[in-house]
Amino acid sequence: QVQLVESGGGLVQAGNSLRLSCAASGGTFSRYGMGWFRQAPGKERETVAAISKSGGKLYYADSAKGRFTISRDNAKNTVYLQMNSLKPEDTAVYYCAAALIVGGSWYYTEDENYDYWGQGTQVTVSS
Repeated sequence: QVQLVESGGGLVQAGNSLRLSCAASGGTFSRYGMGWFRQAPGKERETVAAISKSGGKLYYADSAKGRFTISRDNAKNTVYLQMNSLKPEDTAVYYCAAALIVGGSWYYTEDENYDYWGQGTQVTVSS
């Protein structure tokens, strides 16, 4: 029902910035909470950030807090991840995902709760 396409990944030197975008189609974007996840080679997928349906509630992993900013533009059906002060340990494939949130939750932080996933975009940070 929902298709997600990430873009904006690439190779960047440590300390620099990158902005990832995730374009959604095929659903009502404003009904979904959105998340960014990443998976490095040989590592499990981890949650980076999440955002509520309206964009008013945010979650960041400790590793991202203070450096990364998640945002969304519901008029453009797009969610963003602004990544500043990048470190080599940020190197991973980054995925966006959409979750149909019901009940009293603002967002989900566990990947098992997400219903739709993009194909990912590679971010490589050199030292």
